[in-house]
Formats: sequence, structure tokens, C-alpha cells
Amino acid sequence: MGVSRFRKMGLSLVGVALLASLGLTGCSNNPGGGSSTGADDGAKADDSAITVFSGQVGNYTAPNFNPFNNTGAFLQPTQGAIYESLFYFNKAQVSDPVPLLGQSYSWNDDGTVLTIKIREGVKFSDGTAMTADDVAFSLNLYASEPSMNGGTQRYDVKKVDDTTVELDFYEVGFTMEAAIVSTQAIVPKALWEDIDDPTSGTNENPVGTGPYMLADNGYTPQAITLQRNPNYWGTGDEAPTIEWVRYVTLANADAATTALQQGEVDWMGSFLPTLDDIVADSNGAITYSNTPLNTTSLFACMNPDLGCSGPQTDPAVRQAMYYAMDRTQLNEQAGAGFGTPASPTLLLNTVNEPQITNQDWLETPQTADPAKAKSLLEAAGWALGDDGIYAKDGQRLSMTVIDVSGWTDYNTIAQLLVGQFAEAGIELIVSDIAQNAWTQAEVSGSYQLSLNSVNMQASSDPYFLYNYYLSSGATAKVGESTQSNNTRYSNTEVDDAIATLATTNDDAVKAEQYGIIQQHLIDEMPMIPIYVNSALCEYNNSHATGWPEEGNLYVFPLPWGGNWGTGILLRTVRPV
Repeated sequence: MGVSRFRKMGLSLVGVALLASLGLTGCSNNPGGGSSTGADDGAKADDSAITVFSGQVGNYTAPNFNPFNNTGAFLQPTQGAIYESLFYFNKAQVSDPVPLLGQSYSWNDDGTVLTIKIREGVKFSDGTAMTADDVAFSLNLYASEPSMNGGTQRYDVKKVDDTTVELDFYEVGFTMEAAIVSTQAIVPKALWEDIDDPTSGTNENPVGTGPYMLADNGYTPQAITLQRNPNYWGTGDEAPTIEWVRYVTLANADAATTALQQGEVDWMGSFLPTLDDIVADSNGAITYSNTPLNTTSLFACMNPDLGCSGPQTDPAVRQAMYYAMDRTQLNEQAGAGFGTPASPTLLLNTVNEPQITNQDWLETPQTADPAKAKSLLEAAGWALGDDGIYAKDGQRLSMTVIDVSGWTDYNTIAQLLVGQFAEAGIELIVSDIAQNAWTQAEVSGSYQLSLNSVNMQASSDPYFLYNYYLSSGATAKVGESTQSNNTRYSNTEVDDAIATLATTNDDAVKAEQYGIIQQHLIDEMPMIPIYVNSALCEYNNSHATGWPEEGNLYVFPLPWGGNWGTGILLRTVRPV
């Protein structure tokens, strides 16, 4: 589904929490109840521990460590910390894939065979060897299991020798590379081969290859405790040295802020409007990184042919809203200035600048132009009424925007847009609703406008984003559930361009198809970009150092959202 199911906390961050009841500690002896062990080559630090807050407000509901669960119900440490993929694609910067369980991969000339070399000497956390059979089995699970691949098998996987597996595609598969090698967990065949449906069940005793494993008695509804994996394959700088990692739940965002300031949380990823003041008052103890990645946008149910209704189905109205926005005000007052300018192509104008085919499309306007908005409306037949609101064919230009109650940055954006749009003769009505209701409204199409974000997918390759949000195959009529295309966008030229991108490795052909898609986005604007929202991570350096920072963003650092980079981060930081 095309909603941000793992969105950052956007709650008000003021007040004082009672932390004594939380039982948080920066360091403790054997907090998970397991035996103390050290990595074979790493510095032994049996008492070292860090505490992570990944945004879980309230108790965990189940000890779910199933990496194949496709509903997002698995707990945060599952991907990256406990289970690993073959490679890691860093969304925070342009860089080569990081080898994990894979050493290298290569395509044949026509893009139908992908050959992967496997790292030798890897063991699972139970001490058994990881083999090419385990890798082939894991990749075949994704390829052949309808509940994981959407019912479309695209390749077969076979073991070539003890260090090599081969994926044979039914058609050209160049663009499937990132989704296969960087987002699929490798599991022990012996423990999974007799499970009828790998997506069901909670896998309460996970066995993976990651730098950490679940400690003895490591799950409670309030905390998850991980212990350093003594069988981890990494050596030297790639070996973890923090002994214990504890993921905690907190009562609310106030508690998170105070826990960070008091050194009782070492790593978190939350929007803190007063973050600069918090850092300044910490005397160097607290630092942060900001890796803006997701484009906060106004989503429109825009396709009347699929049942959308309302003024937002008129492309001139969507264009008018695009020019009516004062994005500088929105970023400063809602985003505390941490956001960055978006591109109307929906790509990031940082990592994706080479794929933005027109220099005029690098950035959205940062100030409002109500005169231009009005001229677009009038050219489309809208007439300004005595009440200051446009109308056409008896219909006032009045629309309702839904957002999630408690996401204060989005709530603020919505309220600011009311005034900004009024200057252009557009009435906006704000409806703050519960997250479950908001999700259902988008998925079913029972909304006019919605505040959401356009998120990078498997990698920075534009194919993944455009296929996810714009493909006609990913949408449905209003009243039916969509896969990801919640705006009900449908355009045969865009579909053809996406299909071409899926089967080419030719940069010139890609550029041509990007241009086709981007021109349609500029003309039709199913999602109206606001700004690239902040992705703030806060760190307390009292117990560990080596966190990602500007100039050294070795991973995308958010501790939420199923981030596969968490394992690399946890093995990189070092105890103080």
C-alpha cells in the first residue's frame, strides 16, 4: 500500500516525562539475561550497551521477527541487525552497493542472467554455516511465493557452485537488481523449508547472520534486547563491539526528548522542532544528522474515470495549488527549517539530479504566486465568486484535505495551506483523523486531498519510485484497495515508459523515458510536492561514538521504517 506506515513521530515535543518508570539505562550488565560473549576479533566490551528509540509509542504487541512478513508487522531490528541481505544500497548518498552476504554480482549482456558471488565463511547466529544452498533457497522463496511476489514469478534461482548462485529471468531484469540483492533476507534453509506460508507466523526465535541476535529472554512488550552475535562474519572495522543493543518503547514524544537529553536513549529518529537548542545546550553530548529523503506532498484523488470526484480532478486546480504554496513558510513554520526544496519530478534533486531531464524542474517555487494560480484557474473556466472563492458549473472550488491527527508538522502544513490557498481563491477544509482511518481513506480512494510523502523505494533508481506511485497496475477504482498508486493515476504513455525502464540498461533510453514521465508529472501533478521532509536522527555520544554525520553518511541512519542499514550502523559505532 502506498502509505507511510513507518512515518516518523511528528508529535509536540514539550513538557517533562517521568522517566523513572521507564527503567531506561545507558549501560547495564547483561540486560537481556543472556550469557556474555565477544566477537572473535573485536574488542571485548561485555558491559557496553546502547539504547534505541525507534518511535514505538506504547507496548510492542508481539515478538514478531519474521523477515518475510509483508504487512510491516515485524519488529525494527529484524531487517539489518538480525537478518542481512546480500548487499546494502545507501539511500543517503550516491555510492556503490556495500557487500554483505554477497561479494559481487554481474549481469549477462542481455539482462536475463544475474550471477551473484557469495561471501565465504559466513555462519548463522546458531553456529551453522551459511551456504549457497541457503542463498538460493531464500531468493527462490521471494521468486516463487505468491504472497511475496504479488503472484508474478520473474526468475528462477539455482546454485552454480559453493560460492555462486544464478538468477535466470523470464524477461530482461536489469531494474530488479536492487530489489533482489538489497531487500531480501537470507535465512537458513533447514529452519524454513518445511513452512507452508513463510509470511505467516512471528518467528519468535530468529536465526540470522546479522551482527546482533535476540538475547535470552530478549523480548518484552516494553523492550527488545539484542546481544552481539559471536559468530558474525565481520572482522576489524566490520565487527560489532557494542555488546548489548536495547530497543525501547516510550510513553510519548516528551519522554523521548527527555531520555535523549539525560543520556538514557543513545539513538532515535524523531522530529524535534527545538533540536538546535537541545544540541547547543548539551555541550557536545548530543549530535544529529539530517538526510531528507521523502517528499512531503499533497496527494490528490485525481482520476474521475476511476471514481474520484471533486474539484481536484481538474488538472488546472492541481496546477493552481502548486503555485499557491509558500513553501518557505511551510518549511520554516511546519518543518522548523529542516526540509529542503523538492523537485516537481518527485525525484530528489540531490542524489537524482542527473535523472532530472530539465533544469527548470530541479526545484519547486519557494514562494507563492497567487496571480499565476488564478490565471490558470480562469483559463480553465473557473470564475471568482463574490465570496472570494472560484466556482465552475455551479461547483465551488472547495476541497477537504485529510491528515493524521498528532502529526504536528503535517497538521501545521494543512492549516497554513488554508490561508495560502485562500489568497488564490481556493477553499481548503482540514480534517485531522486517526492514522488507521487516514490509511483506509487513501487506499480506498475515499478522499479528495491527503497529506502524505513520496518515499524512495528499493534504491535511488527512478524506476522504482515511478513504478510504485504511477503504474496503472498498482491502482484501482475508488472503493477498491490499491497496491501503492493511491492517487488513481493512469496514463498509457507513462505505463509504456515504466515498462521500457524495466527492460533496459541503456542510459540514453532511460533518459528519454524519464523525460516522458516527468513531463506528464509537470502537466498533471497527481502529487503536488511541498518540500523534502527532514529525516532527523539524534545521537547521544555519552556511551558510543561513530554515528553517521554530515560528510560521513555511511548509511541511511533512521532507526525506523525497516531500514536495512541499521545493522551496518550498529556494527560501526564504538563504546566510549
